[in-house]
Amino acid sequence: MLSHERVWAAIDELAARHSLSASGLAKRAGLDSTAFNKSKRLSADGRPRWPSTESLSKIMEATGASVIEFFAIVEQRSSQRVSVPLLGFAQAGAGGFFDDAGFPVGQGWEQVELPAGAGDGAYALQVQGDSMLPLYRDGDVLIVEPGARVRKGDRVVVKTSGGEVMAKVLAGRTAGAVELVSLNPVHPDRVVPAGEVEWMARIVWASQ
Repeated sequence: MLSHERVWAAIDELAARHSLSASGLAKRAGLDSTAFNKSKRLSADGRPRWPSTESLSKIMEATGASVIEFFAIVEQRSSQRVSVPLLGFAQAGAGGFFDDAGFPVGQGWEQVELPAGAGDGAYALQVQGDSMLPLYRDGDVLIVEPGARVRKGDRVVVKTSGGEVMAKVLAGRTAGAVELVSLNPVHPDRVVPAGEVEWMARIVWASQ
């Protein structure tokens, strides 16, 4: 069965087989160099964005790959899956599940399978409730990479020293405070003193 993650993983694999980056593959196919950027794989509201059939046709023509070969790569990538720890947001705030850097430790984690490519230390948090609407719904799974670089505008998970765990957008960061914008406009934005931020990690993928 095709999935959004498998198709994009196959595009990345096809690029790698020709010693190209995703951008290089796009340019060779006569597309905009940013067409296959990871930022383009989700729409502004966080929903999956699929490559067009025209784009797929052009990259196969540019690399000489047949339709059969491309979908063989899709199937190959689908069999290369990894498991990462899964925890609910409410449990995550209870303590004992993370080290000081925000990496998963301890017992009580379930496991969830993902396509290959999750970074070292990645884990999954399951959304509970409606505080993250409209981007993330109750039951959605967010993949978090503590080691990933966090920049302004990134969606992040933040844990405070008080045990609160929340998903926000990083609006700014100074030596004294972290400014966070709520995903749900019903909930207020936050400015958290830097000393109260236990850890902050970037959301790199969402299953919806």
